Amino acid sequence: MEEIITLVVDENDAGVRLDVFLSRALDNVSRSMAAKLIDEDRIEPSFKASHKMEPGEEITVTLPEPEILEALPEDIPLDILYEDSDVIVVNKPKGMVVHPDNTHKSGTIVNALLYHCKDLSGIGGVMRPGIVHRIDMDTTGSVIACKNDYAHNSIAAQLKEHSMNRRYIAILMGNLKNDEGVVDEPIGRSDKDRKKMAVNRRNGKRAVTHYKVLQRFNGYTLVECVLETGRTHQIRVHMAHLGYPLLGDAVYGRADKRFPSLQGQCLHAKILGFVHPRSGEYIETTAPLPEYFENLIFRLSKL
Repeated sequence: MEEIITLVVDENDAGVRLDVFLSRALDNVSRSMAAKLIDEDRIEPSFKASHKMEPGEEITVTLPEPEILEALPEDIPLDILYEDSDVIVVNKPKGMVVHPDNTHKSGTIVNALLYHCKDLSGIGGVMRPGIVHRIDMDTTGSVIACKNDYAHNSIAAQLKEHSMNRRYIAILMGNLKNDEGVVDEPIGRSDKDRKKMAVNRRNGKRAVTHYKVLQRFNGYTLVECVLETGRTHQIRVHMAHLGYPLLGDAVYGRADKRFPSLQGQCLHAKILGFVHPRSGEYIETTAPLPEYFENLIFRLSKL
């Protein structure tokens, strides 16, 4: 079924091109997709892509019916950290997406899990079977999936209650001021760019990140971050908010001339701890740092 959305231009988008405005205002719509919507006359009033937005303008967008996709099993090797009849924890490599979407329809963790496990919990739907949480494409490390709905409900409840132990290792740009601390700042969609998250005290949800310095280098800091909550891009947004974005983060950070070939943020989900849904036993897995991360730490120690 087609979806009709009405957008109102505010002062922040004054003078912005229509295609740029649409890509900012609509989730999962790129600038090229916005141009396609304009070309297909799905925008009212009928403006060109280059039309400059004015405050107070109302734009009605008719989004096409979403394509129905289904995740299919694929024979992709998995680095399994823990597995039993209820749950499985895998060490996700850099550049791999957790579940299929309109951009990545195959080659994901879910595709690999469906081949390996044959069955996963159905709560996540046909595109995200078994998936309770996810990490970004360029973030490496531990991801847990559930093989049945009983386990899924238990792990999801632990996430909601913030009782899971989730510890990340990150490399920050700059010399972090304090040796440890807590960032307690709400995160929501950026008012300036709807494709990005930001500290948003008006419309954000509470987000808490605990951090501790592990090692200092010349212009960089290796830290451990512990998630109390689990908002989208939480560590990346919070560290950038402090003024120390993650090395390699093109979205919330800046280019680094010393490491121009880095692809994505240096962030690794190292430790994942949870109470087993059936036995009640505390399970903790540790994902070893990937080779590229270890090499970066060595290079930083030589600066």
